[in-house]
This record gives sequence, C-alpha cells and structure tokens, in this order.
Amino acid sequence: MEKIIITAPLAMFVPTLELGAHSHFSILTHLSVCFGRSHTGCFHPFNFIQTPKKRLPQHCEMHCCGDLVSFLSCGMILTGLWHLVHLRKTQTSYGRHMRLSPPVRTVPARLAWFLQEMPALLIPLLLMLTSHKPSSMGKYLLLGTFCIHYFQRTFVYSPLTRGKPFPLGVMVAAGLFCSVNGFLQGHYLLHCAQFEDEWTADYRYKTGLLLFCIGMAINIHSDYILRNLRKPGEVVYKIPTGGLFEYVSAANYLGEIVEWFGYAVATWSLPALSFALFSLCFIGPRAYYHHRFYQEKFKDYPKLRKALIPFIF
Repeated sequence: MEKIIITAPLAMFVPTLELGAHSHFSILTHLSVCFGRSHTGCFHPFNFIQTPKKRLPQHCEMHCCGDLVSFLSCGMILTGLWHLVHLRKTQTSYGRHMRLSPPVRTVPARLAWFLQEMPALLIPLLLMLTSHKPSSMGKYLLLGTFCIHYFQRTFVYSPLTRGKPFPLGVMVAAGLFCSVNGFLQGHYLLHCAQFEDEWTADYRYKTGLLLFCIGMAINIHSDYILRNLRKPGEVVYKIPTGGLFEYVSAANYLGEIVEWFGYAVATWSLPALSFALFSLCFIGPRAYYHHRFYQEKFKDYPKLRKALIPFIF
C-alpha cells in the first residue's frame, strides 16, 4: 500500500474544505486519489503515468475531488469579481472593443470561436466515457444543459458568426477557461453530485430547466438577429431590432446570463453557481459598453432602451 506523507510545514498551507456530505481531505490527498494510484492500487482514467487497457472495475471509478471542486469554484467567483472591477475601466480586446494598438496576432473569428468553445463540450463528454457509471441524474443534467449549450456554440454558432478576427491571446485564455470549467462542471455532476430520486419533481429542478431553456432561446434568437444585420463580408455596425433588442442593447448576453442561472438552480450546486456569477461579472460590464457604443455611434438610438435588464439597467 502506498502512503502519502505531507510534512508539517507543508500541511499548514494545505486547506481542508467540506463539500456536502463528503469526507475531509486535503487538496493534495484528493489529487493523489484522482490523478494517481488509489489505496486499491487501481489507476484512474486521468492518470497520465499509466493508462488502463481494459475497462475499469467498479472499485476503480474516479473519486469525487471535493476540495478541488471547492477550490476551482471559489477561484472562479473571485476571478469573476476581479473582472467586474477591472472591466469597469476597459473591455477585453475583441469584437467592437478590439484595440488596434499595439498590433497583435489574430485568428479568424469562426476558427477562434470553434477552438475556444470545443473544450467545454469535449471534456465533459470524455468524463462521461471514462466514468463507467450507470445513468444518473447528474449525467442527464450535464447532457441536457451544459453540453447542449456548448454543442450549439461549437457546431452552430461558430461556423455562422461574422465577427471580426480574434486576438490570439484572448482565444487561448478563453480556451483555457472553457477547459477548466468543462472539467469542473462535468466532474462535479458525474462524480460528486447526489440527487434524490424525487429531484425531477422538485420546484428548483423544474424552475431551473425552464429558465435555462428560456435563456438559451433568447440567446440563439438574439445571435440570429445580430448575424443577419450584416451581409456576407460586411463589418459595419447597425442598430439591432426585434426580440428583446427592443428593450436592451445586449439581448444575447441577457439570454446567456438567464441560461446559466437557470442551470445553477436546476443543479443546485456551487460549481454551477460560480459559473453563473462569473458569466454575470464578465459579460455584464460588456453589455454596458455595448450600450454606450450604440449611443455614441447612432444619434437616433432608442432612448428608452437599456443595456442589459429591461426598464432597469
């Protein structure tokens, strides 16, 4: 049996967190269980040292990395808050807010969106393939919400978008975020979440799924309106009309925010909530700058139209 020894000075800096009804372990202990050899001597799917050649027996299933889930979730919330403060002064340089100086390497918009969104779909699907667990509510929620969204973004939105070229650095950063978030959401729902048999009858599940579907419909419809404002090859900006654009300047962002808060309610989990809050903190300020851009560019821009929340903001 292998042992993990943490010296006293190091152990002082290894936090111990509690996630639901899971046991207390340090982050290092969880990582050793998830990515290395467990106490059973079985290698797990994400062990980069040795890959199993046969299907894993049930006792070799990947364990819930509770501390890692808490660490990534809290980190995502803090990153979102940092973005909220930072983006009050300047916007991430892409799209209409892209800065031309200093010059940077760019990637065609369609390729950039495809590459950066793909990990958020691919990683959860790979986690499903390696879990070898029977069907569960977490699996159905992951497929029916998170994966559907990123399938649409990867294989529908990306090939159709007509945006400006993307800075390479922004694409790489977005791809890294989608990779981490894809792992976080997939791992939690497949290996950590424990839903009661009556969860499908719970008001949180029903309300969350309804909000998710409404938000996704708003998001897709708003993207359709924006896409059809331009003819092929055009890069000019026009005033969007129709749908929720009659009330807000960033209807597509409003739809996505509603979508992810619905996902958070349906799963009732910290990882989903952290992602919803991050989305709000990141694209909320961008919606405000979109609104200001329209107001400065078009003198006849509707006076009653708000930035993100109808009649309010």
